[in-house]
Amino acid sequence: MDAGSLSSSSKANHSRFPLQEQQLQKKHSKENLDRFIPNRSAMDFDYAHYMVTDGRKGKENPSVSSPSKEAYQKRLAETLNMNRTRILAFKNKPPAPVEMIPKEFFSSVSHDKPVKARRHIPQTSEKTLDAPDLVDDYYLNLLDWGSTNVLAIALGNTVYLWNAQDGSTSELVTVDDEVGPVTSVNWAPDGRHIAVGLNNSEVQLWDSLSNRQLRTLRGGHRMRVGSLAWNNHILTTGGMDGKIINNDVRIRDHIVETYRGHDQEVCGLKWSLSGQQLASGGNDNILHIWDRSTASSNSATQWLHRLEDHTSAVKALAWCPFQGNLLASGGGSGDRSIKFWNTHTGACLNSVDTGSQVCALLWNKNERELLSSHGFAQNQLTLWKYPSMVKMGELTGHTSRVLFMAQSPDGCTVASAAADETLRLWHVFGAPEVAKPAPKSYNTEPFAHINRIR
Repeated sequence: MDAGSLSSSSKANHSRFPLQEQQLQKKHSKENLDRFIPNRSAMDFDYAHYMVTDGRKGKENPSVSSPSKEAYQKRLAETLNMNRTRILAFKNKPPAPVEMIPKEFFSSVSHDKPVKARRHIPQTSEKTLDAPDLVDDYYLNLLDWGSTNVLAIALGNTVYLWNAQDGSTSELVTVDDEVGPVTSVNWAPDGRHIAVGLNNSEVQLWDSLSNRQLRTLRGGHRMRVGSLAWNNHILTTGGMDGKIINNDVRIRDHIVETYRGHDQEVCGLKWSLSGQQLASGGNDNILHIWDRSTASSNSATQWLHRLEDHTSAVKALAWCPFQGNLLASGGGSGDRSIKFWNTHTGACLNSVDTGSQVCALLWNKNERELLSSHGFAQNQLTLWKYPSMVKMGELTGHTSRVLFMAQSPDGCTVASAAADETLRLWHVFGAPEVAKPAPKSYNTEPFAHINRIR
């Protein structure tokens, strides 16, 4: 079991307006410059000591120096080669380069592929926004980024929308204390409609453009709804009661399938990109893979795979964008590992100990990389190279566990929300490569390149 809900009322600062950028003091770049170390191999410490002690006495006090003594010192300096003015040398003259291979050889070799420039990974966030009243609960899912570039975040009983294009903030809904707080948010694929899970087991559907509530889904769960996942017109909900329900939002009787396999709260839900497989993680340390084709409305659907390798709650789930049957999962504070699964066979492909609680996972859409967010002790974001799982960088700045992450529509920017009541934006994945346009073909007739027989 992981540390769940922690009261945030004591640390809430109501004078802070949600999603306003913090003005952080940046250190001057010159403060971080390394000190210069001179080249000691080119120094003459004996001469330096002489000049500091005896060699400068005559120049500093010319009255005590006689003409005969000056002549003697001058002759001594010439003999010992001490007529130098520089004591410290900061560089040596480099030796002449030796060409082992003639330059003509390189000019005759053609390079097929240019060397790819190394991508810069920023170590600081691009923006830091205030997120007062963010509930410090590992099992909830309170952040999502829609396809129209609007970020949704639940702060206490209120859902706010932050437009990443112009930085504007609006309030979508504030629920009553009897039904709140908000326990999950998730954008529909169209980027216009959004689902809001509540502490009283209900789910509200909202139109973000008209700021209008469309309907409320009731009767499916008996306890709070902490996880949501869209699959076209199907909204999948996971509750504290351990049930997973597929809701068809187009029809009145919205419950079309029910998945039963978890004994405790369902805290992670993710549909595969094809929409055929659903991954669910729970506080019972179980990871399930469900197949959409075997779903039935008459009885509780049997899972495709029941994976019991994690030793703590499984919340962090991420389907690989370049391999449809590859799933990454992260365990809580008692597990601390990231595991990779072949969801066709159920085999565990790899397991990496991260050293701390894994709260969220995101794949880079443009490169073979994985980003993870963590809790105690560093509260960092870690970028991994896949499949070697070599650390490419660690992004620090949050002072409490980084509970939630969301990715921008273009896949370049990541938003992270932490228990320190801040929302940070990281340009961690970089800009995607621009595809080169295909060469134009001027032959409009089929087989125009073949010689004709007249």
